[in-house]
Amino acid sequence: MALKELAKSGDLGADLAAAFDASPNPYMLLTPELRYAGMNRAYLQVTQQTREALIGRYVMEAFDGGGDDHNAKRLLGSFQKVLATGEADHLPVLHYAIPLPDGQGGSHYVDRYWSATHSPIVDADGKLRFILQHTTDITELQLLRRQAREGGGSESALDAIVGGGVMARAQRVQEDNQRLEVERGRLIDMFMQAPGFVAVLNGPDHVFEMVNPAYAQLVGHRPVTGLDIRVALPELQGQGYFELLDDVYATGEPFEGKESQVQLQHTPGGPVTTVWLNFIYQPIRDGDSRITGIFVQGHEVTDSVVAAQRQKLMIDELNHRVKNTLATVQSIAMQTARSHDDPRTFAESFQSRLMALSHTHDLLTRSHWEGADLAEILRHETEAHDANRLVVNGPPVALGPAAALSLGMIFHELATNAAKYGALSNADGRVFVDWSVANQADRRLTIEWRELDGPPVTAPTRRGFGSRLIERNVRHDLGGEAELTYAADGLRAAITLPLDRGNDQ
Repeated sequence: MALKELAKSGDLGADLAAAFDASPNPYMLLTPELRYAGMNRAYLQVTQQTREALIGRYVMEAFDGGGDDHNAKRLLGSFQKVLATGEADHLPVLHYAIPLPDGQGGSHYVDRYWSATHSPIVDADGKLRFILQHTTDITELQLLRRQAREGGGSESALDAIVGGGVMARAQRVQEDNQRLEVERGRLIDMFMQAPGFVAVLNGPDHVFEMVNPAYAQLVGHRPVTGLDIRVALPELQGQGYFELLDDVYATGEPFEGKESQVQLQHTPGGPVTTVWLNFIYQPIRDGDSRITGIFVQGHEVTDSVVAAQRQKLMIDELNHRVKNTLATVQSIAMQTARSHDDPRTFAESFQSRLMALSHTHDLLTRSHWEGADLAEILRHETEAHDANRLVVNGPPVALGPAAALSLGMIFHELATNAAKYGALSNADGRVFVDWSVANQADRRLTIEWRELDGPPVTAPTRRGFGSRLIERNVRHDLGGEAELTYAADGLRAAITLPLDRGNDQ
């Protein structure tokens, strides 16, 4: 006998082989190629086959499931899992027809339900030599389960996942109940330890049967187990999620949500918080493919969604600012060209104005384009001149990006003009810059630029680019007013503008 060929260690080995063959539980051995290496008498009785007909035969050829490809693949997959992992695999319930003699020299397929365990048998070097299959025919238990359900009984969704309904009945008639309960516990432990949130909803009302810690944290550790989801999470009303669950339960089609916005309360009656979730609603089916509940699994992706939104906002803002900057550069180039016939002087003026724009950009970059202080802008645009000859006085004033860029260009033009023609063109002149903020309910900024002790000043015969830039920036960009006075003792510029014109001002 093939089994007794395994007994190589004297009387003890022979006794073990004899006990194996005499066991009332069906067992069979497969080689790594999934061919029969041996089986006991109980296995031959259940299958009504002979040892000679099975030894050396490919198992999926000897028992093909009667054309049931789905369950044949399940059985083959279990064998392959043992070969791949070296660990036992379990099929708590397998619907698998087997051929039995028909009494007339032929055979016919008979429906059977099995509970099977496939265990690896390794040699002293740890190499897998055989797969041991232990099967239990639970066909009668399955019929009892069906009768109970047809009589008004029901199975829970969680039991449908882990085979709990069948296993509770098998407990009363099978000696391997302990192993099955351990497997059930392991599966539940896997759910509980999953890094993402997991919940099992039972029945058409979606009653919480199980939630893992990640799901409990998502809903503020509210006691939801045993409650209808509409009662447990009332804030979901009107957000479409109840309807999605109803649809999955009715159609059996899973639903996957990506970056879905959800309004959740972290405490009963507490404030609603916006979160974003990636999740799937997967229908749970029993042994007869009827839907008994919904398996919920997913991850919170709020941080990544908010980061992506912020990044998009920054890119849009950058595009907006680049366009505005290019328009400003184009305007500076055109206006400077009109005022300079000589390419050399044009280049000098154009470059200095671009540098003024760059200085203010540097300040804004340091604050992540949230704004800049007026005094800091003034200092940057006049630092090329003797700091002792500029006297500044005023309170701290935070300016938005647009206002900072415009005032930066204005201060540059005033300082450049003073250095060429005004108070900073000789050794004795000075510049006084004063500013103040009035009306805190509707704040208005007033800036006064006064030049003293410079050369005599006369009004220009034509408006230059500097004066046009000042007036355009103040009136059109800042919504304010500018007045340039060419007094005999020096230029005076009075600028008034609203500080709360917009978020960017």
